[in-house]
Amino acid sequence: MDRFRLLIFDWDGTLVDSIMRIIEAMHVASDSCAVPRCTDDEVRAIIGLAMPQAYDVLYPEADDADLKQRFITAYSDEYIRLEEQPSAFYPGVLDALEQYRSAGYQLAVATGKSRRGLHRVLSGHKMVDYFDITRCADETRSKPDPLMLHEILQYCSAAPQQAIMVGDSPFDLRMANNARVPGVAVSYGAQPLSVLQQERPVLAIDHFSELTTWLQQQPNTLLKLKGALHD
Repeated sequence: MDRFRLLIFDWDGTLVDSIMRIIEAMHVASDSCAVPRCTDDEVRAIIGLAMPQAYDVLYPEADDADLKQRFITAYSDEYIRLEEQPSAFYPGVLDALEQYRSAGYQLAVATGKSRRGLHRVLSGHKMVDYFDITRCADETRSKPDPLMLHEILQYCSAAPQQAIMVGDSPFDLRMANNARVPGVAVSYGAQPLSVLQQERPVLAIDHFSELTTWLQQQPNTLLKLKGALHD
């Protein structure tokens, strides 16, 4: 049995460089709704959550449902405007994903984005049918609840130990822990490794290509090393 055969990725801050656009859209939403701007670090700290949960964390004293919906709509409208040209993939991501697919790995996305939002960016990158399965926060429970990963595992007929979850936020890694899926932390997204290490990932990387190197070193790997194949 292959040790890892299902690779699950967060989207924003893990595969694509979209963190600053998220922060900017949140600031615009705050201004539009006449609520205080949060700091960049405060916004970074909620990246990975579904927008309703993110709003509740940022504005815990607000109990106006209409204001909350106006904020979410303002954020979405501004983010769509900023994403007319979809956020670029981080260096090495597309090459690695192609290598993983060719090697036989199943690929999945588990994101705090809405289904509409993820479909829009996948369409922009011409990748609508690229992943085996994608799950979004508005069609299941928000991270760090493990339901999103349970659904992906069931769809792919994979056990938790056959998968990894790669993410840039504590919510990604906490969700992985809750689902008993090994977590991989990336340092270049929403949160520094000093924060992510608290969730006990099995691997922490500074560049996406380091994931390929690590997978090549695993028992029964699907990835070929140069001139050799792990048995």
